[in-house]
Amino acid sequence: MAAEAKLPLLEGGRGATPAQTLGNIVVSIVGTGVLGLPYAFRTAGWLAGGLGVAAAGAATFYCMLLLLECRDKLREQETEEEGEQGHQHHRCNYTYGDLGEKCFGPIGRYFTEATIILSQTGGSVAYLVFIGQNVSSVFTSGGQLSPATVVLALLLPVQATLSFIRSLSSLAPFSILADACTVLAVATVVKEDLQLLVEGGRAPFAGRSAFAGLWGVPFAFGFAVFCFEGFCMTLALEASMSNRSKFRSVLLQAIAGVTAVYLCFGVCGYLAYGDATKDIITLNLPNNWSTAAVKVALCIALALTFPIMMHPIHEIVEARLFAPGGWLRKHCRGGGGGVERAVLHASRVAVLVALSAIACFVPAFGSFASFVGSTVCATLSFVLPALFHLRVVGAAASPCQRAVDWGFLLFGLVFAAHGLSTVVLRH
Repeated sequence: MAAEAKLPLLEGGRGATPAQTLGNIVVSIVGTGVLGLPYAFRTAGWLAGGLGVAAAGAATFYCMLLLLECRDKLREQETEEEGEQGHQHHRCNYTYGDLGEKCFGPIGRYFTEATIILSQTGGSVAYLVFIGQNVSSVFTSGGQLSPATVVLALLLPVQATLSFIRSLSSLAPFSILADACTVLAVATVVKEDLQLLVEGGRAPFAGRSAFAGLWGVPFAFGFAVFCFEGFCMTLALEASMSNRSKFRSVLLQAIAGVTAVYLCFGVCGYLAYGDATKDIITLNLPNNWSTAAVKVALCIALALTFPIMMHPIHEIVEARLFAPGGWLRKHCRGGGGGVERAVLHASRVAVLVALSAIACFVPAFGSFASFVGSTVCATLSFVLPALFHLRVVGAAASPCQRAVDWGFLLFGLVFAAHGLSTVVLRH
């Protein structure tokens, strides 16, 4: 999942064009979650799953607009205060954490940043689970390579080595490679889906459930929310544009396009495999050299771009470790730069070990992604934007808009509670 850090694609002194911004939005949203959508449609039914994905896309777009409106209102208030004081200060671009602090003080910032970290952690663990299950499926004939073995024996050493790279710009080519491999994997899956549907010689929707039960609807919605990554990049993406007035229309185009792709991909995958659809659709592909090559290429690319996912986590952990005036900061200054670098690398390896251990105990990619989407991502995408909007805009908003904000706030809280209770009751 994307984070509230500066994307490599956003770096540079010149503003982005609408076309570049459109590409940046798509890159920040689309991730490995798309390959689990057919399983969500199998769980909910093709009609219920489609409605869940469409609703998640529309709700995400609306709440992104709430963040922008909060930022605009705060800037307006800041301008008025500066006018009264007779001078003008330089105004920085607000981050998600800045909005939390403006609305609720330091506690608001801590809670917002903690939610972002939990979201990034969930996405990082999902990446590890995804890679582990796909790599182990390629070597299933050997029977000895389990997903946990892949994570601990193969991924952990590679990620520990890559964690020494601290420049996001150096990792940017890997991110682009991962996106290209995701497109290749999606195209391969769609090709196999269409071949199965044509060779089956039956009506596409025959034997496929439109509504698979009440529990499947929140599952599909939670998974869809997980698939709309990059929510906390909204303000940074808007700030990167040379003409910010066009951002809302570009954002609408991106969300609408991604939602349409998600709908088609999820429906096609479920119609092709039915109840045999697995939580990662690439595991349904035939076991031949071409699909094995696609799986391996996708996993290598994701492993190489994994440090970008980890960057905001490392950034916040290191900021806390080396806080001004802290014991560790004083100790490192006394020991020279070598001690500080050693502590930094040790902290990064420790975080990687912890996440790898968690990934080994995650039973299934689909269930875990839905849980993260329905709890942490729902809080980040629906609860906080509605809460900030009520706090910042408040009385200036119309009664109808306040009612919608309260609706999103309550819905997000209930949905997160449902996702958490589902996991607790099942275990």
